[in-house]
Amino acid sequence: MIKWSTEQQALRDGLAPYLDELNSGHVEQDEAAAFPHDKWKLLAGTGLLGLPFEERHGGLGQSLPTTMYVLEGLGEGCRDAGLNFSVCTHLASTGVPLQRFGSPGLKERYLPALCSGSLIAAHAISEPDSGSDALAMRTRARRDGDSWVLDGSKSFVSNGPVADLITVYARTSDRPGPLGYTAFLVERDTPGLTVGAPIAKMGLRTSPLCELFLDGCRVPADRVLGRVGGGYLVMEYVMRWEILLTFVVNAGEMRHRLDRCLRYAKERVQFGRPIGSNQAVSHRLVDLRIGVENSRRWLYDTGERMAAGENVTEDIAIAKLVTSEANVASALAAVQIFGGNGYMAEYGIEKELRNAVAGTIYSGTSETQRNRIAALLGL
Repeated sequence: MIKWSTEQQALRDGLAPYLDELNSGHVEQDEAAAFPHDKWKLLAGTGLLGLPFEERHGGLGQSLPTTMYVLEGLGEGCRDAGLNFSVCTHLASTGVPLQRFGSPGLKERYLPALCSGSLIAAHAISEPDSGSDALAMRTRARRDGDSWVLDGSKSFVSNGPVADLITVYARTSDRPGPLGYTAFLVERDTPGLTVGAPIAKMGLRTSPLCELFLDGCRVPADRVLGRVGGGYLVMEYVMRWEILLTFVVNAGEMRHRLDRCLRYAKERVQFGRPIGSNQAVSHRLVDLRIGVENSRRWLYDTGERMAAGENVTEDIAIAKLVTSEANVASALAAVQIFGGNGYMAEYGIEKELRNAVAGTIYSGTSETQRNRIAALLGL
């Protein structure tokens, strides 16, 4: 594992003074399913949203592994998993591809506001008839003079209801294969773009999602992210960052859950002894520890290799699969360890299980990841 420097540790520790305020009322906010604008502003003030971006654009200029390390600390310290998820979506959806593929003009226009959090970002990939099968998207973009005109609809757009800037992927060619898609930066108030109402969901409730509708949505030609026909390359790059950032937050959440379960198992007495003295409970805790460490090793090893420019296609899929499924197992075990208390909303344990389930679906389902790994094995 990586040995972190004092500077990297200081960046992570810098979140500590804000955690009490971030965690205040997190159970009630989850029940209300409202995006916490006040806490978004609080996090933005820490510089967290600028971690991986160039200093000339208002960022902190940190590496991918360092960004992951700080976000793991966010997951460990902040109990609002929806807010954590919105942060990762904001970073990966638009800021990351903008820095990698954007023109100088687009970077100057948008990156400073993304780093400061004054603009909230989202991306629109999934559609009613295409989720993990992104290349089956039907949203189209046609060139019309100095603009592109987009028509179609998108579903499951995380941050959509509160986003100011959305990366929209659309088909720009009828030819088969990955070269027929393009990524566009679309501002919220663009005529022809309609943002749907927030959709109620099982978990991550403070991270709102919605549908988007594009009806003759006219976007200036200079808002293409990367090159025309290069949208799939942008998407693949984004997905790698999204998985590493989102799931390292989950690793932090799992670490906190393990610590909480350990304390409870030592303090909760039943039949005259702490419940942790029962093998059935102690073995669950051992499995929680293994799940945390296995996830961290896959995530950080993959992050280091990706930062070094190595091919991590298989590693990304494994890291996502290992962490998402360990997170569900961890949350389910926590509910069982806490027993009746774990089932009650006031303890905040049951919502962790609801939140964890989403990780086996977004960014490519567990089934999709297994298919990808199998294909790389030549099957």
